[in-house]
Amino acid sequence: MSITTVATQPIAGQKPGTSGLRKKTPVFMGPHYLENFVQSIFDVVGADGKTFVLGGDGRYFNDRAAQVILRMAAANGAARVIVGQGALLSTPAASHLIRLNKTDGGIVMSASHNPGGPHEDFGVKFNMANGGPAPEGVTEAMFQRTTTIADYRILEAHDVDLSSLGRSTLGGMVVDVVDPVSDYAALMETLFDFDAIRALFAGGFRMRMDSMCAITGPYAVEILERRLGAAPGTCVNAQPLPDFGGMHPDPNPTWAKVLMDEMFGENAPDFGAASDGDGDRNMVVGRGIYVSPSDSLAILAANAHLAKGYKGGLKGVARSMPTSAAADRVADALGIEKFETPTGWKFFGNLLDAGRVTICGEESFGTGSDHVREKDGLWAILLWLNILAVRGETVAEILKGHWLKYGRNYYSRHDFEAIETAKADAMMAALRAKLSDLPGMEIEGMTISAADDFAYTDPVDGSVSLKQGVRILFGDGSRIVLRLSGTGTEGATLRLYLERYVAGPAGLDHDAQEALAPVIRAAHDLAGIAAFTGRDAPNVVT
Repeated sequence: MSITTVATQPIAGQKPGTSGLRKKTPVFMGPHYLENFVQSIFDVVGADGKTFVLGGDGRYFNDRAAQVILRMAAANGAARVIVGQGALLSTPAASHLIRLNKTDGGIVMSASHNPGGPHEDFGVKFNMANGGPAPEGVTEAMFQRTTTIADYRILEAHDVDLSSLGRSTLGGMVVDVVDPVSDYAALMETLFDFDAIRALFAGGFRMRMDSMCAITGPYAVEILERRLGAAPGTCVNAQPLPDFGGMHPDPNPTWAKVLMDEMFGENAPDFGAASDGDGDRNMVVGRGIYVSPSDSLAILAANAHLAKGYKGGLKGVARSMPTSAAADRVADALGIEKFETPTGWKFFGNLLDAGRVTICGEESFGTGSDHVREKDGLWAILLWLNILAVRGETVAEILKGHWLKYGRNYYSRHDFEAIETAKADAMMAALRAKLSDLPGMEIEGMTISAADDFAYTDPVDGSVSLKQGVRILFGDGSRIVLRLSGTGTEGATLRLYLERYVAGPAGLDHDAQEALAPVIRAAHDLAGIAAFTGRDAPNVVT
């Protein structure tokens, strides 16, 4: 074995966000591309004598990328790498392993909920020693390094056997291949009343868990079927596949349509759930009723004390700015702190590390708590099961009881995908230019009370984040939020968030899109969506 220093040239456009660097798989497979980015990670965070966690969601190129990263870690002087068997780890499980083993961080190979395959998406991100995504200062330093990198170091060696559990060496570095599921499953047993959930299933409760041929399959089978006694076959699409079986592993009503059809069909199970590519997102559905992510966050916060890991109550609740205010109402009722942050899990990480919040969530199907520093899809599903087991009610009964007590925040997100970036930027620039003129304007029978471009001052470190999304607020509590998302690999995605609050029994039975119709029309009119983008309908409605 020998360490080789390979001359290379900077590759433009390698700017990562806190969700990591995401590109089309052929780009990552191109000459020196993966190596340049991985070397830039090690150059910024340092590798000499350090221990890291490594794993991914099993998408195409996951196995080969893992071997490259291991050989580069060894060449850069890392002392040890803990890697999931088969190079597999869900994102929350990777966060847990980092924290459990007190490592110096971890590298996660995933493009989250994006499709996988030879011509689809791949991604790499670095998580810090707290288990959470690297903050902007670190990712910016990595990007700057990619613009100047001249060489990378890699060990010339045979592949490491990642199929078998155990310890081996690679150069002077220890490689520990571990079961990707067992430590995470053990953590879940400390948080939830597994006896109550077992009794629920033993009593005939039926569930469908769709892992969408992605990483949570092995976790779901082990926990739900083997440890909790759910009927065999409860977990479907449970084998992680390099192309996710041709599925788009994004757990929402559009991409999880088969599950939705089953939950709204004859002989539907009592409870349905789905998770995404890397296991950090979730969707929950009751028999004949869909639970929006915003409502799910609020209900989990209101009922978390029913699970043993949270029986002492919550320190606080945090939500991303686009998420509905339903969780705020719960926090107010509980007399605990509430926070509204920009989109991005790192903002929650600061609050979690500071002990200011216990549960947090975002409208894009991400929910989590202080047990790790990532959102955690299976955790949310297990907390729902714990609540159902203790309360002895259906999902519909819990939802309607919550709305009667707190009122209902009708809410929806409309995604306009793969818009030409220049057109999307022009639309947002034009909207920002007229924000100061909007207050007082009447539209669709509503009066605009305020309009701004959301800015956030972190209460922990004092950092300021500007231009986090345009907000248009109405006097009746309705709200429109528009922001461009960078989670795709082609063009821009316009995310349009729509909210309307209705108190008491009047908010129980309306269809969300119907209730939101005037807010939707106002949003299209104010932003000029069709004029700027040529789109008059979204690709995805959640």
